[in-house]
Amino acid sequence: MIQFDRFQLANGLRVIVHEDVSTPMAVLDVLYDVGARDEDPGKTGFAHLFEHLMFGGSVNIADFETPLQLAGGENNAYTSNDLTNYYIQLPAENIETAFWLESDRMLSLAFSEKSLEVQRKVVCEEFKEHYLNKPYGDAWFKMRELAYKKHPYRWMTIGKELSHIENVQLSDVQHFFFKHYRPVNAILVVAGNVKTAQIRQLAEKWFGDIPAGEKYIRQIPQEPVQHEVRKLEVRADVPLDALYKCYHMASRTEQGYYVAELITEVLGGGGSSRLHEALVKEKKLFSQIECYHTGSSDKGLLIIEGKLIKGVKMADADKAIEEELEKIKAHAIDEKELTKVKNKTESAILFEDMSVMNRANSLAIYELLGDANMMNTELGRYQAITAAEMLETSRQLFDPNNSNTLYYYSNN
Repeated sequence: MIQFDRFQLANGLRVIVHEDVSTPMAVLDVLYDVGARDEDPGKTGFAHLFEHLMFGGSVNIADFETPLQLAGGENNAYTSNDLTNYYIQLPAENIETAFWLESDRMLSLAFSEKSLEVQRKVVCEEFKEHYLNKPYGDAWFKMRELAYKKHPYRWMTIGKELSHIENVQLSDVQHFFFKHYRPVNAILVVAGNVKTAQIRQLAEKWFGDIPAGEKYIRQIPQEPVQHEVRKLEVRADVPLDALYKCYHMASRTEQGYYVAELITEVLGGGGSSRLHEALVKEKKLFSQIECYHTGSSDKGLLIIEGKLIKGVKMADADKAIEEELEKIKAHAIDEKELTKVKNKTESAILFEDMSVMNRANSLAIYELLGDANMMNTELGRYQAITAAEMLETSRQLFDPNNSNTLYYYSNN
């Protein structure tokens, strides 16, 4: 059981404190309720660009890194389609340094053409390196556009097109910041060797005077139910043919999400999973194959992807996957296999919760989803799943009319 306290400042900033006296460290985690799904379709990649801009200095603190290093700290950040997260870890006695740094860039990020140009170049190079010039780098651009027709999950966090970042203006950046990076749209978690009273005082001191901002209310077009088989073929200079299949699944807070996660474990959870046993070891059709899901706040995707052994026909590989999916749709999973994937999931959750950094991040995400206490109740949801639920959800998920398939052929 993860114990925590929760309170809210007058400006709307939600604060969660998790005390852990077993560590000399503390983590300050700031989660902003903004991701790539909140972008204008004609101006994408902004949330990810901001992940970089937020390290470019604020009005009062030109250099973010040096004072943090002097305090024995380290920091990082990440952006997804659903959220943006910044976190600092440092010795607990220096926690106020983290409050100073994070509050100042929330209050007064430095907007300059120079900073924007530097970070624009960094993001553009990242776009080219990982998505345009890397083998299979464009696969998920194509898959998202195949699977999503209305929802903004149809573009990647990095952005839909390189030109959107190349053409970003300083005024665009300022508007995005003041719309989303406000206390009313943020969650602050402090975890480690701290006391709630101390954190309440520091939160009021450093964040209390920041203007609340207007609460951002999402009006995202939801994706219609898919009613047809979708397929796409591409050719590129890649080493091996690759096969990608994805299926629409439940959103992060629905019961179907938990069932789908166990299904991904049955199909692709390591060397003893069904797909690996049948298609890599036995039939030798794939050199590697995996099954996972996007874990999205809104309705996400369950994905199967693999690289084919040279000489294997794409149609044969696809048929072999379909045969495995028919098995999981035809017969209820036996209790032994179900218990195995539940135990594996429980171990993964418990292992993840071992680090104070992960606990802080998880509390922030669960609070964003609606209740930080979900951290203490989720394991029970997995444990309660039945073989009948697995069978029913498999039949819904792997309906051919819910399928999106990309044949990625090698020119070599």
